[in-house]
Amino acid sequence: MRDRLDRLEARLVEIDASLSAEDATRDLDTYRRLMREHAELGEVVAQWKAWRSAEADLITGKSMRDAGGVDPEMRAFAEEEVTSATQRLAECETRLERLLLPRDPDDHRSAFIEIRAGTGGDESALFAADLLRMYLRYAERCGWRAEIVSGSPSDLGGWREVIVRVDGSENGAAQINGVYGGLKFESGGHRVQRVPETETQGRIHTSACTVAILPVPDEREEISIASEDLRIDTFRASGAGGQHINKTDSAVRITHLPTGLVVECQDDRSQHRNKDRAMQVLAARLRDRERREREAREAATRRSLIGSGDRSERIRTYNFPQGRITDHRINLTLHRLAAVMEGDLEEISTALANEYQAEQLAALADES
Repeated sequence: MRDRLDRLEARLVEIDASLSAEDATRDLDTYRRLMREHAELGEVVAQWKAWRSAEADLITGKSMRDAGGVDPEMRAFAEEEVTSATQRLAECETRLERLLLPRDPDDHRSAFIEIRAGTGGDESALFAADLLRMYLRYAERCGWRAEIVSGSPSDLGGWREVIVRVDGSENGAAQINGVYGGLKFESGGHRVQRVPETETQGRIHTSACTVAILPVPDEREEISIASEDLRIDTFRASGAGGQHINKTDSAVRITHLPTGLVVECQDDRSQHRNKDRAMQVLAARLRDRERREREAREAATRRSLIGSGDRSERIRTYNFPQGRITDHRINLTLHRLAAVMEGDLEEISTALANEYQAEQLAALADES
């Protein structure tokens, strides 16, 4: 492992030199890739330096402790140094193990959030609107930019279906941290228990929505979609939008014939822009479909508790009467539902990421 860490430290020096050099020919994609790699390696190298420092202190402390003729006070000081350095070494090793785990290559990407109302009728659509608001607030807290790509509103102000694209900030910082990486554990079934606005007798109802988080493919990444595999229909948009949007065939529906996937987009007045957005969503869904099929094959030998992203699972329950939220994958219960619904998802996201890393470490231990 030492050789690997030394190579990573040398690579960080190379990246520093490249970023410091004035290169007029370097494009923005290259700059972002280097910044992302720098952020990933920087934390690893910092821990590696801390480990080497603790190791040096441990060697020095043992030398002082075991030296002959050392007075008792100095020997006691050396013993404390040995104890402290040993503890720091163990902590650094644990951090390094986690930092060196294989990374999801999609973590740095932008993401589509797809929210669909499920069982519960109008109440489910209202809950979908609450989830949308929660994710928009979370994106705002993270400094991300969110835009509704497509949606089908319900009569009572909810959403039967809504798709949102979330991108990192323009300065590229969020691209390093990763929009998809910060949201991917949200995929699955979300259940709500509360008294609906339409309930006149005060009874608690249970409704559900599904959430899918899809990484946005890079613009330069080839997604093989043959034109003969597509059926593209145009129609007049429904709902609010002014006279123009309702009097022209600006809405677009794209059907991928081999898979039966259907994407609609009608939020823009331009048919061309609606078609581009629909194609982006379709490409993301096809890529996600391939990814889930690959994961299903790999699951025969190793299945991740959290990383499967199975949308049919019930992953979380929002209990409004008790102000409680429970994530069933990690048995985490928080009595701060109001804060979570305002976008304060950091505690849940961190707990899920830590559990996922623990699963990865356990799997690597089983393989070794």
